Amino acid sequence: MMSAEQNLAKLNVELPVIPKPKAIYKPCLIDGKYLYVSGHVPINPDGSRIQGKVGADMDADSARKVARHVGMCILASIKNQLGSLDKVKRVIKILGMVNAVPDFTLHPHVINGCSELFVEIWGEDNGVGVRSAVGMGSLPDGIPVEIEGLFELHD
Repeated sequence: MMSAEQNLAKLNVELPVIPKPKAIYKPCLIDGKYLYVSGHVPINPDGSRIQGKVGADMDADSARKVARHVGMCILASIKNQLGSLDKVKRVIKILGMVNAVPDFTLHPHVINGCSELFVEIWGEDNGVGVRSAVGMGSLPDGIPVEIEGLFELHD
């Protein structure tokens, strides 16, 4: 069985650089054996944010790719906080928020982009936790997706 770091290397991707928070919060917080990860947003390499409303500016499949990118941003923050993804035992909970038009109904499909990434990193047993995928009337800076999570750490 491969480790999370080995699985990441197998994907042959580079994690994004996460800028320091502009607001008053911590990207990650450890409490005992749990790692709380604040809401992450889709950031371009130049530091700008991917923008758009799902169902108007982009379709569900494009938004799903954005959610995977947000998952990569979460991985980058975890790695910055812990030094290694191998210190994460499992995903406990994911909350995915989708900035969508009122009649959009494929929120779970969009957030699957992040959930599938976490399965690729931690496997079927440890990469799937409980999850909510909800629609929002707006999100900061007009971003299409924001995702936060709770992870259990190894002892």
